[in-house]
Amino acid sequence: MNIAIWIFTVIATFCFMEFIAWFSHKYIMHGFMWFLHKDHHKKDHKSWFERNDMFFLQYAAISMFFTVLWGEYNFWLGLPIAIGIFMYGLAYFIVHDVFIHQRFKILRNIDNKYARGLRRAHKIHHKHLGKKDGECFGMLVVPKKYFK
Repeated sequence: MNIAIWIFTVIATFCFMEFIAWFSHKYIMHGFMWFLHKDHHKKDHKSWFERNDMFFLQYAAISMFFTVLWGEYNFWLGLPIAIGIFMYGLAYFIVHDVFIHQRFKILRNIDNKYARGLRRAHKIHHKHLGKKDGECFGMLVVPKKYFK
């Protein structure tokens, strides 16, 4: 029974992170922390790194916090929560930074309806160079209108 709860917690955390990513992108990154996110929309530097990459540290810290709760305070759901957050972060990195933005020159030749829709939706989001009016969506839940 504990294994089933543990697996459910990993999957539920992964799915919940889709909401967290959408929420933080719409209300935090395009809100009061725009100063860190804006270089992702309009590159104003020569570095490969972006100030936007700092958001990675935020999610890594939350995942580490749950790992500490598990290891030091015997909160047994801490580890599956941490793994769910980590797995979402890894999936997001692969889809967003590797596949969409091509920060690493791999996964360039993927061509199917979902991949084209995801790229199209993200490109439309990036047309908005300012803080306002950039439609936000998740990695897994992309509006149907982009899949033509």
